[in-house]
Amino acid sequence: MSQTGFTGINVASVLYESSRNHSDRIAVSMGPQSITYKDLWDQTLSYAGALKAKGIGEGSKVAVLMPNVPDFPRVYYAILALGATVVPVHALLKRHEINYILSDVGADLFVVAAPLLGEGAAGAAEAGVEVLTVLAPEELGTTRLEDLAKDATPIEGLLYRHPEDIAATLYTSGTTGKPKGAKLSHFALLEQTSTLLAGGVFELTHEDKLLGALPMFHIFGQTAVLNVGIRAGAEIVMVPKFNPAEAWDALLDQGITIIAGVPTMYVGLIEAARGREGTPTQLKYGISGGAALPVSILQRFEQISGGAKIHEGYGLTETAPVVTFNHVGRPTRPGTIGQPIWGVEAEIADATDPTGITLLPHGELGEIVVRGHCLFSGYLNRDDATAEAVVDGWFRTGDLGTKDDDDYITIVDRKKDMVLRNGYNVYPREVEEAILTHPEITNVAVFGVPDEKHGQEIAAAVTLAAESSLTEQDIVDYASERLAAYKFPRQVHLVKEFPLGPSGKILKRELVAQYSDQDA
Repeated sequence: MSQTGFTGINVASVLYESSRNHSDRIAVSMGPQSITYKDLWDQTLSYAGALKAKGIGEGSKVAVLMPNVPDFPRVYYAILALGATVVPVHALLKRHEINYILSDVGADLFVVAAPLLGEGAAGAAEAGVEVLTVLAPEELGTTRLEDLAKDATPIEGLLYRHPEDIAATLYTSGTTGKPKGAKLSHFALLEQTSTLLAGGVFELTHEDKLLGALPMFHIFGQTAVLNVGIRAGAEIVMVPKFNPAEAWDALLDQGITIIAGVPTMYVGLIEAARGREGTPTQLKYGISGGAALPVSILQRFEQISGGAKIHEGYGLTETAPVVTFNHVGRPTRPGTIGQPIWGVEAEIADATDPTGITLLPHGELGEIVVRGHCLFSGYLNRDDATAEAVVDGWFRTGDLGTKDDDDYITIVDRKKDMVLRNGYNVYPREVEEAILTHPEITNVAVFGVPDEKHGQEIAAAVTLAAESSLTEQDIVDYASERLAAYKFPRQVHLVKEFPLGPSGKILKRELVAQYSDQDA
């Protein structure tokens, strides 16, 4: 869709502009390593020169498999600067899953960080895609992008694209069937940074320091930390793998002003702070998304952080991602996902009609539907799935919620997570909120398992504080005192940890599979 000579836009401009406006400020840091904006842009141009010598250019597709390290922004923006499409690959995928993505997207090249070569190289071999490495020792014998960049002629600048050209293709988690590649345009991704920074959503400047613990191969970290942080000229403290104790130390000692995370990360930070002295006084606020944040977790974090509030928002890969947010600078409404951001409409529609969009009055329960500048450009090679997801211009999210007269939206649950027990609808989030009011319970995931008598039975996987002596029956009793008889879990499973997806979201489908065959 690009046009010869067309003066358009490019997501890589966020780094280019900050290299001019904040040249000597730190862009990214990791441990003792710090890189200024000017140096990061110069390194990006060299990486782009090396990729260009490999034949990468306008319309190419380059897959990237790496954790949060400085090479991620170098490679990410280098690909975009060339007019190519970047295809971030989740770091937890196995070789056959990687093979599927590389083959489905038609990858021209695959850039893999050395720690992930085991599965990455195997998947690339199956797909017949050439691999370049970063962070690999010379003795490994791989083709290292760093070496190619030293000998390459840096490109002179970024290639501007038509706003609707595809900047990134991100694969959904594939909760049903094969993962689908969501195509995101340069316009959708850039407009997110404009709206989040200038639309009164975040309060973020070049003086801020972000904890970069959210995986940047995921759309949440990619937009809310990497692209927004770089555009603002802030410093991003790279965290290759989230460790709650180390992250809490960083909040205490490194002057972090803003943290973005998913609920499981905040649970980990709360546990890491138990019995520890010190308060992260420089922390201004936290951002939460990716899954519903229990109010009790929000309140506990505010207590341990000296009053830093968590602003909860909502989004999906297909919405680039932010749809709604508890805007910074306005009073937060705990338990809600906030109001639609500028230029985006989020409404409640009849969830029972798959063929049309019937919007419901405020206060009624239905499916959250979205339209606006944030929408994706469809699923790659999946016109049928695109037509099912986008109806009358509205994207059907699959999430159930309500909207009040002030436009604050409350998520009740995922349509697919709703449990039907004895003909009654049970929403796991409501059950989770009730159970998490117990001070010795650190986190809980509620889900349905097959049951001959009731159709489905309510089950809960629970993690406890280290000093707790609660039993499964104690938790059943606690829940039964707070929930109607058809809602409380009859099955409780104490677990040390939850199965997590690459973004830190609890994988309830794995819990369902694990406990479905067990007797109550």
